[in-house]
Amino acid sequence: MSGEWIRFAVTAALLFVAMVSFSAAVIGAYRFGFVLNRIHAAGIGDTAGVFFVILSLLISAGSGLDTVKLILIVLFLWFTSPASSHFVSQVEYYTNPHLFRYVDRQMKEPED
Repeated sequence: MSGEWIRFAVTAALLFVAMVSFSAAVIGAYRFGFVLNRIHAAGIGDTAGVFFVILSLLISAGSGLDTVKLILIVLFLWFTSPASSHFVSQVEYYTNPHLFRYVDRQMKEPED
């Protein structure tokens, strides 16, 4: 009986941490002005939030085939989220002609 309550408490705590992570990602994406900073905030918060949600589901589900499926979901999301963030960053790099105004001042603007 007490083991179920401990599992419930750990699951609730992990879901709370995931909610805080997702909220921080939304606030970071809203507050940052530059698109590459927004992508970074959203990517980190998304990855951490999904990890904590899936971890809470793993603890809640126990062992079995559901655990294997959840682990595969985590692996899929951990490979696709950084790849999509990298792709959006490359699109910004190649299409924004004023990118060098926002990055390190020591970099020289390319000549046309």
